[in-house]
This record gives sequence, structure tokens and C-alpha cells, in this order.
Amino acid sequence: MSAAELRLPAEWEPHAATWITWPQNACDWPGKFAPMPWAFAEIIRKIANSEGHERARVLVADESVEKRARGQLKKAHVDMSRVDFFRIPTDRGWMRDCGPCFVEKDGKVAISGFDFDAWSKYPEYQLDALVPPTIAKLLDLEFLPAMFGERLVVFEGGAIDINGRGTLVTTEECCLDPSVQVRNPGFTHVDYEAVFASAMGAGNTIWLRNGIKGDDTHGHVDDFCRFTDARTLVLCEEKNPADENHAILEENREILEGAKLEDGTRPQVVRLPMPAPLWFDGLRLPASYANFLITNTAVLVPTFNDPNDRLALGILSECFSGKNGRPVIGIHAVDLVWGLGTIHCLTRQEPLGR
Repeated sequence: MSAAELRLPAEWEPHAATWITWPQNACDWPGKFAPMPWAFAEIIRKIANSEGHERARVLVADESVEKRARGQLKKAHVDMSRVDFFRIPTDRGWMRDCGPCFVEKDGKVAISGFDFDAWSKYPEYQLDALVPPTIAKLLDLEFLPAMFGERLVVFEGGAIDINGRGTLVTTEECCLDPSVQVRNPGFTHVDYEAVFASAMGAGNTIWLRNGIKGDDTHGHVDDFCRFTDARTLVLCEEKNPADENHAILEENREILEGAKLEDGTRPQVVRLPMPAPLWFDGLRLPASYANFLITNTAVLVPTFNDPNDRLALGILSECFSGKNGRPVIGIHAVDLVWGLGTIHCLTRQEPLGR
């Protein structure tokens, strides 16, 4: 299959739905699980109650979990006519990473089937790994295993961001570290680039160096650098030189300023502030405004009760104020981020197709 036949659409292109897993594993938010259903209900309400004809598709473990979820969503005044439930058991259910990679193949929606091994860190992933082929079967979509030779490639959606025209951004820390959380032992830059082209239609890769501290995925790019249109990336900025993220993000800035898009031109880089460091039980959390979700009618941005919340929302509002502008909406994420991820990590968009 050539890259021209297959394409991973950009997140701002029309969605049929956004997928999310109802929270059920208390180990993801130890000591803070109680508010999670309310936090998830607010995200689902913003998706389902919009005027963008987008559905919210919610994974639940079984009938009893679905019953609880329905009750919670009704209390939150969610438009239940726009919510679909799928009884698919999961281990942890971070949909961005274990969920289906929806692509277009000759204009029709299909699923590019990457393997999932819980970020090469946690032992429980067998149920999560079955989510993409299970959804493909339920939706009657073509399932395209992401192969490199005879090898099924392990990968996660949060490790990349894409502009829908052939350019992808990722990190060497996540993909190429030879000793920490190694997804595909022995893979090189060239090997990954071949997979990105064949499985997602991205023939041009921008390699950043490292991800932010507190991210237990070991370098996911969606915590600090995102496309907002085909030519523009927002990149987080830590102005405090004593903060350990300062040098990391400045090195990535230098790389981006020398990078090229698929047409050979330079991308526009917009700096996005970082909130003050958030800690819980001695652990630094990956709090970042870059972990936003683009829906058909809005951009949902995590906020942290921080003075930079307003500044970040303003910058992103300018980025999304173009011809097909979307309002930028802050979603309280201080509790969510204790799970080591927020809105983008929890969701996965399904394109409308052509």
C-alpha cells in the first residue's frame, strides 16, 4: 500500500465521533478516583452537546458499568441521543494510546492496527491491545495491521501529532531510546519513518528530542507540541531556567525552527506557556496546555487553576480563530492529570471520511 492511498486525517478535520473509555480502574487515579466520573461527563457533554453533529462513543466494561455511566451522564445533562456505548473491557483505557488509529484508505475510513504494550512499562495491557480490532469488527471497518516486515509494530497515538498533509512530529526519546520503555527493539529513524508512511500516510517526519518531565510514557509529543493547522505548531515554553523542562523545550524549539514541512517550507512555531509544576504524593505530573482535544466545534483545553491558564487559552484562541474558527474551552484538569494524562490522552477522534 502506498502512502498516497492511506492518510491519517488531521484532528481538525470533520469527525464522525470522539471515543473515550469510561473510568473504571481506580489504580489510574489512586486517592482521586471519586471525581473522575464527573470529569469524564464534562468532556463527553462538550462533545455530544455541540452543534457539530459529533457523537461521543464510550467504552464500558459491562452492563453494570454502562448503567452507572448513563446515570452520571444524565445528571450532567448530556444529550444521550448523541452517545453510543460499546461493551469492550479494558485494562486502563487511555484511548489515545490503546484505541484505534482511524485512517482514510481511498477516502473510506479504516483502522491502522498498531500493537499496544502499555508503554512498555506496565504488565496489564492484554485487554487494551484488543480494542482496535474489536472496534473494527463492530463498525465493519477494514483492519490494516501496522507491519514492518513480519513484525507488528508497537505504537501509541500520543507519541505523534500530524498535519494531515504528510508531516508528522514525534520524539526520539519515545521511539528510539535503546534501554528505557523500548517499544520496538532495534528500530531506527528510517524504520519508523517507513512505518509512518505506510500505516499513516506521513512521509515527512520531524524528530524532536525529549518529552517533558512527569510523563510516564517516556516522551509523548502530545504533552508539549501540537499542530493547530497544517503549517503551525504550538510548542510549550518553560521560562524558568531552573525548571528541568526549560532546557528540554528550548532544544526542541531549536529543532523546530530548522525543521521543514512536507512541501519544504518552515513551519510557524507559536510558544505556549507551561503551568507551574504540579506535584502529588512526591510525583511531578505532566501538566500541560498542549494536551488539548480538537472537536468539530471547539477546542477543549486542560486548565490547572494557574495564572497561565488565561494566557494559554488566549494563545490557543488566536491559533484557532481562522476561517473555520473554534471556541477554546477550558476544562478543569487538576484531578485528571493525577492519572498522568488529560484530555487528549483520554480520547481518540474518528474521522467522517469522504
